[in-house]
Amino acid sequence: MRRPVVRRPVGRTSQVVAAIGSGGDDYRVRVPKNRNAFSSLAAWRRRALSGAVHRGWRWVQEAGAVTADRPGRLRFGRIGAGTRLAFPQGTVFGEPWIELGAHCIIGEQVTLTAGLMPDLDLGPDPILTLGDGVVLGRGSHVVADTTVTIGPDTYCGPYVYITSTNHSYDDPHEPVGRQWPRMEPVSIGPGCWIGTGAVILPGARLGRNVVVAAGAVVRGEVPDHAVVAGAPARVVRSWDPEKGWQPPLRTPAPVPIPTGVTPEQLLALAEPGETPDPPDA
Repeated sequence: MRRPVVRRPVGRTSQVVAAIGSGGDDYRVRVPKNRNAFSSLAAWRRRALSGAVHRGWRWVQEAGAVTADRPGRLRFGRIGAGTRLAFPQGTVFGEPWIELGAHCIIGEQVTLTAGLMPDLDLGPDPILTLGDGVVLGRGSHVVADTTVTIGPDTYCGPYVYITSTNHSYDDPHEPVGRQWPRMEPVSIGPGCWIGTGAVILPGARLGRNVVVAAGAVVRGEVPDHAVVAGAPARVVRSWDPEKGWQPPLRTPAPVPIPTGVTPEQLLALAEPGETPDPPDA
């Protein structure tokens, strides 16, 4: 007696098993894979499309970047040579009262605002000032409803929030967002490092070469050469001219690059098995 044919799908193929009951022997017949003759062409098209999208996006980023030579629609009070705002930019308004020094790097989606809202007359003086060589990481916000000054060579990681405005909640019967905010100037000294996600609140005054740990919330005055961390931030390490860093650093000091080392020798250090010749004495 002949048993029925059973079809069992296996992945993208189908296997037909024919069991013929003659002499007790089973015969299995495997159907070849059903290959798509156009799969290679489709894969090539996807790769070509992906490459075109990436090349197009790089072109858009280059064309949309803001520099002193190509300010686009933005008319800053000043924008120094070598300064670049990456595309896409975040919210930017009050540009006539924003001054950017030379060789600043402003990452993607960075907010720069002067005044509570656009189209206000804020007077003759700048409201938001960035010194030369300031770096603002991706997604950072600098909200200057009153004076905010960031000193030269200050580096901010991504998603740093600097504001001169705070909500007030004096009236317990009025929604907080509808109460008039409080404003205090913010000053950040030269050479500071502000870690990822840090928040600098109204009235903060940071000295020279201050390190702000990631996620710290800073208010009030921070002395020169201090490290602050926490929420609210507090000084966790400071520099003493006689004793050095207190408490002492737990990591060895970085070894400076010897005088006279060429760029080629530095690149050779990155190659495994390569040992660059020392510079001539």
